[in-house]
Amino acid sequence: MISKRAIFEGRVHGVGFRYAVKDIAKGFDVVGWAKNLTDGTVEVHINGEREEVEEFLKEIAEESAMAHNIKNMYDSETELLQNVNGFVILG
Repeated sequence: MISKRAIFEGRVHGVGFRYAVKDIAKGFDVVGWAKNLTDGTVEVHINGEREEVEEFLKEIAEESAMAHNIKNMYDSETELLQNVNGFVILG
């Protein structure tokens, strides 16, 4: 089990990006959350098996690249999220 934090840059605020990410999460065995950041990016934090997490992030990038004009995605491994069930949208 791994945990990753990914930051998405582009047109990701006010266009349903977090909801699209949540919808994509339904097809993967991952848990975590998506959250708007004050700098105009969206942070996604997920736990899962390495292959599931990597494929999930790849799917977000592919599905959302055109619709949300994703400019960049940065991801890094981090500590596992605790007490998280499913995939949720935070503030």
